[in-house]
Amino acid sequence: MGFWKDKRVLVAGGAGFIGSHVVERLLSLGAQIRVADNLENGDLANLEGVFDDIEWIQDDLREPECCQRTVSGTEVVLNLGARVGGIAYNLSHQGIMFRDNALLGIQLLEAARKEGVQRYLVVSSACVYPRDCLIPTPESEGFVREPEPTNLGYGWAKRFAEVAARMYHEEFGMSIAIARPYNAYGPRDHFDEEKAHVIPALIRRVFGGENPVVVWGDGDQTRSFLYVEDLAEGLLRLAEHCSEPDPVNLGTEEEVTIRELVERLIQISGRELEIRFDPSKPAGQPRRNCDTTKARERCGFHARTPLAEGLQRTVEWYLTQTALKR
Repeated sequence: MGFWKDKRVLVAGGAGFIGSHVVERLLSLGAQIRVADNLENGDLANLEGVFDDIEWIQDDLREPECCQRTVSGTEVVLNLGARVGGIAYNLSHQGIMFRDNALLGIQLLEAARKEGVQRYLVVSSACVYPRDCLIPTPESEGFVREPEPTNLGYGWAKRFAEVAARMYHEEFGMSIAIARPYNAYGPRDHFDEEKAHVIPALIRRVFGGENPVVVWGDGDQTRSFLYVEDLAEGLLRLAEHCSEPDPVNLGTEEEVTIRELVERLIQISGRELEIRFDPSKPAGQPRRNCDTTKARERCGFHARTPLAEGLQRTVEWYLTQTALKR
Protein backbone atom coordinates (compact mmCIF):
# COMPACT_ATOMS: atom_id res chain seq x y z
CA MET A 1 0.00 0.00 0.00
CA GLY A 2 2.54 2.61 -1.14
CA PHE A 3 -0.43 4.87 -1.86
CA TRP A 4 -0.54 5.95 1.80
CA LYS A 5 3.15 6.78 2.27
CA ASP A 6 3.42 10.43 3.44
CA LYS A 7 -0.21 11.13 2.48
CA ARG A 8 -1.84 13.86 4.60
CA VAL A 9 -4.95 12.03 5.80
CA LEU A 10 -7.88 13.26 7.87
CA VAL A 11 -9.66 10.53 9.83
CA ALA A 12 -12.98 11.99 10.97
CA GLY A 13 -14.25 10.03 13.97
CA GLY A 14 -10.73 8.70 14.46
CA ALA A 15 -11.06 8.40 18.24
CA GLY A 16 -13.93 5.97 17.83
CA PHE A 17 -14.03 2.20 17.86
CA ILE A 18 -13.41 1.67 14.14
CA GLY A 19 -11.61 4.96 13.51
CA SER A 20 -8.85 4.27 16.01
CA HIS A 21 -8.01 0.99 14.27
CA VAL A 22 -7.91 2.81 10.93
CA VAL A 23 -5.50 5.35 12.45
CA GLU A 24 -3.18 2.59 13.65
CA ARG A 25 -3.20 0.91 10.25
CA LEU A 26 -2.47 4.21 8.48
CA LEU A 27 0.47 4.89 10.76
CA SER A 28 1.93 1.50 9.91
CA LEU A 29 1.68 2.51 6.21
CA GLY A 30 3.55 5.79 6.73
CA ALA A 31 0.67 8.28 6.47
CA GLN A 32 0.63 11.69 8.15
CA ILE A 33 -2.57 11.69 10.15
CA ARG A 34 -4.92 14.30 11.51
CA VAL A 35 -7.69 12.93 13.73
CA ALA A 36 -10.89 14.88 14.35
CA ASP A 37 -13.54 13.82 16.83
CA ASN A 38 -16.04 15.49 19.16
CA LEU A 39 -15.68 12.62 21.67
CA GLU A 40 -19.44 12.02 21.93
CA ASN A 41 -18.85 8.46 20.74
CA GLY A 42 -15.06 8.38 20.64
CA ASP A 43 -12.57 8.17 23.49
CA LEU A 44 -9.01 9.49 23.63
CA ALA A 45 -8.06 6.27 25.41
CA ASN A 46 -8.54 4.55 22.04
CA LEU A 47 -5.59 6.57 20.72
CA GLU A 48 -3.42 6.23 23.79
CA GLY A 49 -0.72 4.23 22.05
CA VAL A 50 -0.43 6.54 19.02
CA PHE A 51 -1.41 9.98 20.29
CA ASP A 52 2.12 11.42 19.98
CA ASP A 53 2.22 10.36 16.31
CA ILE A 54 -0.91 12.18 15.15
CA GLU A 55 -2.32 15.68 14.94
CA TRP A 56 -5.39 15.87 17.17
CA ILE A 57 -8.37 18.20 16.70
CA GLN A 58 -11.46 18.12 18.89
CA ASP A 59 -14.23 19.58 16.77
CA ASP A 60 -17.92 19.17 15.98
CA LEU A 61 -18.07 18.08 12.34
CA ARG A 62 -21.77 18.84 12.14
CA GLU A 63 -20.73 22.52 11.90
CA PRO A 64 -19.49 23.86 8.52
CA GLU A 65 -16.76 26.09 9.94
CA CYS A 66 -15.35 23.24 12.01
CA CYS A 67 -15.27 21.00 8.94
CA GLN A 68 -13.44 23.57 6.83
CA ARG A 69 -10.83 24.15 9.52
CA THR A 70 -10.36 20.44 10.01
CA VAL A 71 -10.06 19.52 6.32
CA SER A 72 -7.62 22.32 5.45
CA GLY A 73 -4.28 21.04 4.18
CA THR A 74 -5.27 17.37 3.84
CA GLU A 75 -5.14 15.22 0.70
CA VAL A 76 -7.40 12.33 1.71
CA VAL A 77 -10.51 12.44 3.91
CA LEU A 78 -11.88 9.28 5.53
CA ASN A 79 -15.27 10.05 7.04
CA LEU A 80 -15.86 7.61 9.88
CA GLY A 81 -17.75 10.18 11.92
CA ALA A 82 -21.13 8.91 13.10
CA ARG A 83 -23.64 8.99 15.91
CA VAL A 84 -24.22 5.39 16.89
CA GLY A 85 -26.53 3.60 19.28
CA GLY A 86 -27.96 0.26 20.23
CA ILE A 87 -31.27 -0.97 18.89
CA ALA A 88 -33.35 0.55 21.72
CA TYR A 89 -31.72 3.98 21.35
CA ASN A 90 -32.10 3.96 17.58
CA LEU A 91 -35.80 3.09 17.83
CA SER A 92 -36.58 5.94 20.20
CA HIS A 93 -34.30 8.57 18.55
CA GLN A 94 -34.91 8.17 14.84
CA GLY A 95 -34.93 11.93 14.25
CA ILE A 96 -31.68 12.55 16.10
CA MET A 97 -30.01 9.63 14.34
CA PHE A 98 -31.05 10.99 10.95
CA ARG A 99 -30.21 14.63 11.71
CA ASP A 100 -26.76 14.13 13.17
CA ASN A 101 -25.60 11.51 10.67
CA ALA A 102 -26.97 13.45 7.70
CA LEU A 103 -25.10 16.56 8.87
CA LEU A 104 -21.90 14.57 9.36
CA GLY A 105 -22.33 13.23 5.86
CA ILE A 106 -22.86 16.50 3.98
CA GLN A 107 -20.85 19.10 5.90
CA LEU A 108 -17.53 17.28 5.66
CA LEU A 109 -18.10 16.42 2.00
CA GLU A 110 -18.69 20.09 1.17
CA ALA A 111 -15.56 21.13 3.06
CA ALA A 112 -13.55 18.51 1.16
CA ARG A 113 -14.91 19.83 -2.14
CA LYS A 114 -13.84 23.37 -1.28
CA GLU A 115 -10.39 22.15 -0.22
CA GLY A 116 -9.97 20.08 -3.40
CA VAL A 117 -8.96 16.86 -1.63
CA GLN A 118 -7.63 14.06 -3.84
CA ARG A 119 -9.71 11.23 -2.41
CA TYR A 120 -12.74 10.94 -0.11
CA LEU A 121 -14.24 7.89 1.62
CA VAL A 122 -17.90 7.73 2.63
CA VAL A 123 -18.42 5.09 5.33
CA SER A 124 -22.04 4.12 4.85
CA SER A 125 -23.66 1.08 6.47
CA ALA A 126 -25.50 -2.19 5.92
CA CYS A 127 -28.39 -0.36 7.63
CA VAL A 128 -29.31 1.10 4.24
CA TYR A 129 -30.78 -2.28 3.24
CA PRO A 130 -34.47 -3.16 3.67
CA ARG A 131 -35.67 -5.71 6.19
CA ASP A 132 -36.52 -8.29 3.53
CA CYS A 133 -33.43 -7.88 1.33
CA LEU A 134 -31.91 -10.75 -0.62
CA ILE A 135 -29.41 -12.95 1.24
CA PRO A 136 -26.50 -12.69 0.61
CA THR A 137 -27.29 -9.04 -0.05
CA PRO A 138 -25.94 -7.42 -3.23
CA GLU A 139 -25.18 -3.70 -3.30
CA SER A 140 -28.07 -3.20 -5.75
CA GLU A 141 -30.51 -3.59 -2.82
CA GLY A 142 -29.27 -0.40 -1.11
CA PHE A 143 -32.13 1.81 -2.27
CA VAL A 144 -34.89 -0.80 -2.47
CA ARG A 145 -37.87 0.10 -0.25
CA GLU A 146 -37.25 1.54 3.25
CA PRO A 147 -34.27 0.69 5.44
CA GLU A 148 -34.83 -1.80 8.26
CA PRO A 149 -37.33 -0.15 10.69
CA THR A 150 -35.18 -0.40 13.82
CA ASN A 151 -32.49 1.65 12.04
CA LEU A 152 -34.74 3.81 9.88
CA GLY A 153 -33.28 7.23 10.73
CA TYR A 154 -29.69 6.03 10.61
CA GLY A 155 -30.28 4.07 7.41
CA TRP A 156 -31.80 7.04 5.60
CA ALA A 157 -28.96 9.30 6.74
CA LYS A 158 -26.46 6.86 5.22
CA ARG A 159 -28.48 6.71 2.01
CA PHE A 160 -28.42 10.51 2.00
CA ALA A 161 -24.61 10.47 2.29
CA GLU A 162 -24.36 8.04 -0.62
CA VAL A 163 -26.60 10.20 -2.84
CA ALA A 164 -24.57 13.30 -1.95
CA ALA A 165 -21.37 11.44 -2.89
CA ARG A 166 -22.79 10.52 -6.29
CA MET A 167 -23.95 14.09 -6.98
CA TYR A 168 -20.61 15.60 -5.95
CA HIS A 169 -18.72 13.12 -8.10
CA GLU A 170 -20.88 13.87 -11.13
CA GLU A 171 -20.88 17.67 -10.84
CA PHE A 172 -17.53 18.42 -9.24
CA GLY A 173 -15.47 15.43 -10.36
CA MET A 174 -14.55 14.39 -6.81
CA SER A 175 -12.88 10.99 -6.39
CA ILE A 176 -15.11 9.26 -3.84
CA ALA A 177 -15.44 5.68 -2.61
CA ILE A 178 -18.41 4.32 -0.65
CA ALA A 179 -18.09 1.48 1.88
CA ARG A 180 -21.03 -0.41 3.36
CA PRO A 181 -19.58 -2.21 6.40
CA TYR A 182 -21.40 -5.07 8.10
CA ASN A 183 -21.63 -5.60 11.89
CA ALA A 184 -18.11 -4.74 13.07
CA TYR A 185 -16.87 -5.96 16.45
CA GLY A 186 -13.64 -6.16 18.40
CA PRO A 187 -11.50 -4.34 20.98
CA ARG A 188 -12.60 -0.77 21.83
CA ASP A 189 -16.20 -1.41 20.85
CA HIS A 190 -18.99 0.28 22.83
CA PHE A 191 -19.90 -1.91 25.79
CA ASP A 192 -22.20 0.53 27.62
CA GLU A 193 -25.87 -0.38 27.62
CA GLU A 194 -27.14 2.53 25.51
CA LYS A 195 -24.68 2.24 22.59
CA ALA A 196 -23.70 -1.43 22.59
CA HIS A 197 -24.47 -3.56 19.57
CA VAL A 198 -25.09 -7.27 19.83
CA ILE A 199 -21.61 -8.73 20.50
CA PRO A 200 -20.45 -6.21 23.14
CA ALA A 201 -23.91 -6.26 24.73
CA LEU A 202 -23.80 -10.05 25.06
CA ILE A 203 -20.21 -10.04 26.32
CA ARG A 204 -21.19 -7.58 29.03
CA ARG A 205 -24.09 -9.81 30.10
CA VAL A 206 -22.26 -13.13 29.96
CA PHE A 207 -19.17 -11.90 31.81
CA GLY A 208 -21.05 -9.50 34.06
CA GLY A 209 -22.75 -12.26 36.04
CA GLU A 210 -26.18 -12.18 34.42
CA ASN A 211 -27.98 -15.50 34.78
CA PRO A 212 -30.15 -16.18 32.92
CA VAL A 213 -28.63 -14.25 30.00
CA VAL A 214 -31.57 -12.39 28.48
CA VAL A 215 -31.40 -12.01 24.70
CA TRP A 216 -33.76 -9.88 22.60
CA GLY A 217 -35.64 -11.80 19.90
CA ASP A 218 -36.02 -15.55 19.50
CA GLY A 219 -32.35 -16.22 18.75
CA ASP A 220 -32.99 -17.37 15.19
CA GLN A 221 -32.02 -14.06 13.57
CA THR A 222 -28.62 -14.25 11.85
CA ARG A 223 -25.69 -11.89 11.39
CA SER A 224 -22.27 -11.89 9.74
CA PHE A 225 -19.72 -10.20 12.00
CA LEU A 226 -16.57 -8.50 10.69
CA TYR A 227 -13.56 -8.18 12.97
CA VAL A 228 -12.54 -4.53 13.30
CA GLU A 229 -8.94 -4.96 12.10
CA ASP A 230 -10.24 -6.61 8.93
CA LEU A 231 -12.68 -3.76 8.45
CA ALA A 232 -9.91 -1.15 8.83
CA GLU A 233 -7.92 -2.93 6.14
CA GLY A 234 -10.96 -3.08 3.87
CA LEU A 235 -11.72 0.63 4.25
CA LEU A 236 -8.19 1.61 3.27
CA ARG A 237 -8.13 -0.77 0.32
CA LEU A 238 -11.40 0.67 -0.90
CA ALA A 239 -10.27 4.29 -0.48
CA GLU A 240 -7.09 3.52 -2.40
CA HIS A 241 -8.50 1.53 -5.31
CA CYS A 242 -12.00 2.98 -5.85
CA SER A 243 -12.48 6.54 -7.09
CA GLU A 244 -16.15 6.39 -8.10
CA PRO A 245 -19.10 6.39 -5.64
CA ASP A 246 -20.24 2.85 -6.40
CA PRO A 247 -21.07 1.26 -3.00
CA VAL A 248 -19.08 -1.79 -1.91
CA ASN A 249 -20.06 -4.20 0.88
CA LEU A 250 -17.35 -4.96 3.42
CA GLY A 251 -18.21 -8.08 5.36
CA THR A 252 -17.66 -11.77 5.78
CA GLU A 253 -19.50 -14.79 4.46
CA GLU A 254 -19.49 -16.46 7.91
CA GLU A 255 -23.14 -16.24 9.04
CA VAL A 256 -24.22 -17.19 12.56
CA THR A 257 -27.50 -17.17 14.50
CA ILE A 258 -27.71 -15.07 17.63
CA ARG A 259 -28.44 -18.29 19.54
CA GLU A 260 -25.15 -19.77 18.34
CA LEU A 261 -23.35 -16.55 19.16
CA VAL A 262 -24.56 -16.55 22.78
CA GLU A 263 -23.62 -20.22 23.14
CA ARG A 264 -20.09 -19.50 21.87
CA LEU A 265 -19.63 -16.67 24.36
CA ILE A 266 -20.87 -18.81 27.24
CA GLN A 267 -18.44 -21.53 26.17
CA ILE A 268 -15.56 -19.01 26.21
CA SER A 269 -16.62 -17.91 29.70
CA GLY A 270 -16.45 -21.46 31.04
CA ARG A 271 -19.64 -20.83 33.04
CA GLU A 272 -22.91 -22.70 33.19
CA LEU A 273 -25.48 -20.10 32.27
CA GLU A 274 -29.10 -20.29 31.21
CA ILE A 275 -30.19 -18.43 28.07
CA ARG A 276 -33.59 -16.77 28.00
CA PHE A 277 -34.90 -15.30 24.74
CA ASP A 278 -37.42 -12.46 24.77
CA PRO A 279 -39.40 -12.43 21.48
CA SER A 280 -41.37 -9.40 22.68
CA LYS A 281 -38.27 -7.23 22.22
CA PRO A 282 -37.12 -5.92 18.80
CA ALA A 283 -34.47 -8.07 17.15
CA GLY A 284 -33.74 -6.18 13.93
CA GLN A 285 -33.50 -7.88 10.55
CA PRO A 286 -34.24 -11.62 10.45
CA ARG A 287 -31.04 -12.20 8.44
CA ARG A 288 -28.05 -10.03 7.62
CA ASN A 289 -25.26 -11.25 5.39
CA CYS A 290 -23.69 -9.64 2.35
CA ASP A 291 -22.50 -10.50 -1.11
CA THR A 292 -18.73 -9.84 -0.98
CA THR A 293 -18.03 -10.32 -4.69
CA LYS A 294 -17.52 -6.64 -5.47
CA ALA A 295 -15.08 -6.14 -2.58
CA ARG A 296 -12.92 -9.01 -3.84
CA GLU A 297 -13.01 -7.80 -7.42
CA ARG A 298 -12.57 -4.06 -6.82
CA CYS A 299 -9.93 -3.99 -4.12
CA GLY A 300 -8.92 -7.56 -3.32
CA PHE A 301 -10.54 -7.52 0.11
CA HIS A 302 -11.65 -10.57 2.04
CA ALA A 303 -12.07 -11.06 5.78
CA ARG A 304 -9.18 -12.93 7.42
CA THR A 305 -10.30 -13.34 11.04
CA PRO A 306 -12.70 -16.22 11.84
CA LEU A 307 -15.46 -15.40 14.31
CA ALA A 308 -14.10 -17.80 16.94
CA GLU A 309 -10.73 -16.05 16.94
CA GLY A 310 -12.22 -12.56 16.89
CA LEU A 311 -14.55 -13.31 19.80
CA GLN A 312 -11.67 -14.65 21.88
CA ARG A 313 -9.61 -11.50 21.25
CA THR A 314 -12.56 -9.24 22.03
CA VAL A 315 -13.38 -11.03 25.28
CA GLU A 316 -9.73 -10.89 26.39
CA TRP A 317 -9.63 -7.14 25.72
CA TYR A 318 -12.91 -6.58 27.57
CA LEU A 319 -11.77 -8.56 30.62
CA THR A 320 -8.48 -6.65 30.71
CA GLN A 321 -10.28 -3.31 30.58
CA THR A 322 -12.76 -4.40 33.24
CA ALA A 323 -9.92 -5.46 35.54
CA LEU A 324 -8.15 -2.11 35.05
CA LYS A 325 -11.26 -0.19 36.11
CA ARG A 326 -11.61 -2.03 39.43
